[in-house]
Amino acid sequence: MTVAVEMQDITKTFPGVVANDRVNLVVKKGEIHALLGENGAGKTTLMNILYGLYRPDRGKIFVQGKEVKIDGPATAIKLGIGMVHQHFMLVPSLTVAENIVLGRERTKNGILLDKKRIISEIREFCDKYKLSVDPLAPVYTLPVGVQQRVEILKALYRGAEILVLDEPTSVLTPQEVDELFKAIRALKEQGKTVIFISHKLREVLAICDRITVLRRGKVVGTVDAKRTSPGKLAEMMVGRRVLFRFKKKPVKVKPVVLKVEGLKALDDRNLPALKGVTFDVHAYEILGIAGVEGNGQTELVEVLTGLRKPLEGRIILGGVDITNFSPKKRIEQGISHIPEDRHKRGLILDFSVMENLILGSHYRPPFANGRLRLDYEEASKYAKKLIEDFSIKTPSENTISRHLSGGTQQRVIVAREFSRGPKLIIASQPTRGLDVGATEYVRKKIVEMRDNGCAVVLISADLDEIRSLSDRVAVMYEGKIVAIKDPRTSEREFGLLMAGGKRVR
Repeated sequence: MTVAVEMQDITKTFPGVVANDRVNLVVKKGEIHALLGENGAGKTTLMNILYGLYRPDRGKIFVQGKEVKIDGPATAIKLGIGMVHQHFMLVPSLTVAENIVLGRERTKNGILLDKKRIISEIREFCDKYKLSVDPLAPVYTLPVGVQQRVEILKALYRGAEILVLDEPTSVLTPQEVDELFKAIRALKEQGKTVIFISHKLREVLAICDRITVLRRGKVVGTVDAKRTSPGKLAEMMVGRRVLFRFKKKPVKVKPVVLKVEGLKALDDRNLPALKGVTFDVHAYEILGIAGVEGNGQTELVEVLTGLRKPLEGRIILGGVDITNFSPKKRIEQGISHIPEDRHKRGLILDFSVMENLILGSHYRPPFANGRLRLDYEEASKYAKKLIEDFSIKTPSENTISRHLSGGTQQRVIVAREFSRGPKLIIASQPTRGLDVGATEYVRKKIVEMRDNGCAVVLISADLDEIRSLSDRVAVMYEGKIVAIKDPRTSEREFGLLMAGGKRVR
């Protein structure tokens, strides 16, 4: 067995956190090796050490059998290590070719760019690695999946033999994921070694040869992809059995709770974002909104919650026209909202858990009782009950929310929003950034609310999440609902609809 990378006893600590705790990793040459784990398990930290972005507190690194000291990305690149980060590092205004050769430009006579030679080389690279890209296209004109190919080509152009891909499928359609996997397999055929960081079990099993699972900074084990299952991997990740499917209560009578008619709205650049969106949602129903991010989902949520004014259209909640209602009045009418950005719109981070749990109800009994001052005794009693009911892991109700983990912060939001007894829940990216255990918890609570008679609008970039939780699925593309489908519709058909390739009502 030829080893491409070996990391021995790698330890890395940050203030109050042991990110990597004596981690041992062996990656064979020419394999696709997954690093799998919950958020905060130490996957990206470990690879940032390999790429020279962090230096380990202790441990050794071997590349192609030789011990090396990696003091920065430049050293890693010289050693044949490339890394494609979750957030791309391209210059949008430059062309594909200019981005790929940036810092390594070929010149004529050491002065002028040899554009003809550069473009010819890039085309050869595209053919060799089966990564189809137009070298002359400006990056800002390219879809996300193609931009990712540019990042991979950029790493390969710098001589990468070991390629690290950090959460590479997080914003791709199913078709783009398929194209990426073809490219990764082509790299393997060329003898490249790929390290694939992910928390998506199904994708890891589909593309990888071996899988190393991390939990709380430690290696739990390394397994062959062909000899394991999603259930076993999830158990390794969180230390217990995890549910992936949730049974929903069958209900015959489902009155309409929300009716949306012909909504039109502009985005922050004053460009059309919603172009006549129409749908309805019933009690005892989860309506999933599927689509590639940036197709109007954010603006739709903002219009429904009163954070953005529509140009045209109506929003009817329980027979009441709430189109011009303020966000406060919509909450009073029975709308609860899990925002996509929990820090920006879900919590006031410097408020305590208690204060965040009563936000939106703080001016009403039993917390206010018509007085100017908050009744802290009632608020504390209420917060303690929610902390227990929703298993919020906090030292006390007075803990500052900033000091909680992401999963616990999300539980605070879910507890606040679900405990109001809403008619309608708008859940936008409710499990984004959460690990497997926290994701299971939030999904289970959403199904419980549906079974208790709530109407739920679920917006998610995770198609698996949409299909597993929804009763119906509406697909958004370029500001329109292009289809409403049964969640059992094939992933391929959903992918075509999300990419604008098929419009069926």
